[in-house]
Amino acid sequence: MASVQQSDKVNDILEGSIPRTLKRMTIPMIFGMITLMMFNLVDTFFISMLGTEQLAAVSFTFPVTFTVISLAIGLGIGTSAVIAKALGSGNIEEARFDATVALLMSAVFVFLLSLIGFLLIEPIFSRLGANQDVMPYIYDYISIWFLGSVFLITPMIGNSVLRASGDTKTPSYIMGLAGLINAILDPLLIFGVGPFPELGIKGAAIASVIAWSVAVGIILYLLAVKKRLLSVNPGQQGVLSASKKILKIGFPAAGANMLTPIAMAVMTAIVASYGPQAVAAFGVGSRIESIASLVVLALSMTLPPFVSQNYGAQNFDRVKQAYKSSLKFVMYFQFAIYAVLLASSSLISRTFGNDPEVIRVIELFIYILPLSYGFQGVIILTNSSLNALHKPMNALVLSVVRLFVFYVPLAFVGSHFWGLQGLFIGAAFGNLLTAIVSYQWFCRSLERMHRASIERSTS
Repeated sequence: MASVQQSDKVNDILEGSIPRTLKRMTIPMIFGMITLMMFNLVDTFFISMLGTEQLAAVSFTFPVTFTVISLAIGLGIGTSAVIAKALGSGNIEEARFDATVALLMSAVFVFLLSLIGFLLIEPIFSRLGANQDVMPYIYDYISIWFLGSVFLITPMIGNSVLRASGDTKTPSYIMGLAGLINAILDPLLIFGVGPFPELGIKGAAIASVIAWSVAVGIILYLLAVKKRLLSVNPGQQGVLSASKKILKIGFPAAGANMLTPIAMAVMTAIVASYGPQAVAAFGVGSRIESIASLVVLALSMTLPPFVSQNYGAQNFDRVKQAYKSSLKFVMYFQFAIYAVLLASSSLISRTFGNDPEVIRVIELFIYILPLSYGFQGVIILTNSSLNALHKPMNALVLSVVRLFVFYVPLAFVGSHFWGLQGLFIGAAFGNLLTAIVSYQWFCRSLERMHRASIERSTS
């Protein structure tokens, strides 16, 4: 029955209505991400109750934890692209073996990266600008996070396998459940409610690791038993061949994703010159950005399987229509989100800030940077679509252009001349310029691929 359901979803992607298919795939992801991100905000809220230094400590960890997560995301992108193309081409057994290899290989890579991070905690965060008042809290949180990060990778890769097959409901349920477990455990372990010990910021990290562990058990059962999307039968290929396919896309995609925390680290270091209150506010702003961009992030997970499967079936017109309609929707939607944030800026800043300077910077962030979230959505969807077309180097170069030609340099120049306000304006303008470049780049790349496909079929 699982294989029949999978075939129906593949047929929808290859032949069904584009808007209806993307809507069917994206809505469950949106609800799953809303649930997960709301729980993440709850996490931030409870940590903020511990004090400004604890909130600043977690803000300092964002670039570092996102480095590990970026590797997982990149490998997930490679996994999804390879499996979706195989399914679109009708190679079901190949897709199943690729999924097995992806899970094992990703766990090894994340373990090694986390081990390096664990051994270098103090030098890393000292270079990010953390002072000795904040460092003990950073160590309490990040040491546990590193040790448990292997449990994070399996659900992420497993969800990529499910999305590649057209199933976006199950990943949303898993994400929501993990977030719920984390949110329930947070106050119990942070403040020591009932029989639970009072662990402070350590409790937040432990709650996350427990939630990930539960998700691991669920995803492995679903993939291996329920949906039969795993196989140890290599068929015409071996482990090395399957690994190369995934890494050919996964490593450049991971590299592109890892550029974001590097840029965040630079931005955090710039913000740190304005004091710990500014860092705490910037961390809250980063969480707000995640919530404000959740529809874009959901589309960035559901559009690539659509693109990859249609690429495997050589349906280039459907790829173009899906890409353009997604961008148009995102631009309108993100402007509406900006209006909502403006209207609720005072409430948001006072909910997550208990210091007047933290409140002021959160409001400043909301007034400026979210105006460019529509352009940021164009960039994100273009990157994910290029990876789906098995053009990972194009996506990597685009990420370099965005972050280190436009975003960070313009933010630095703005900060130098006009302070934090200038930093946010420069970053927003960087998103605008990159969106223009990325749209033109994708359309030209797709047109060249289409012409090459026609030439091959007629030769």
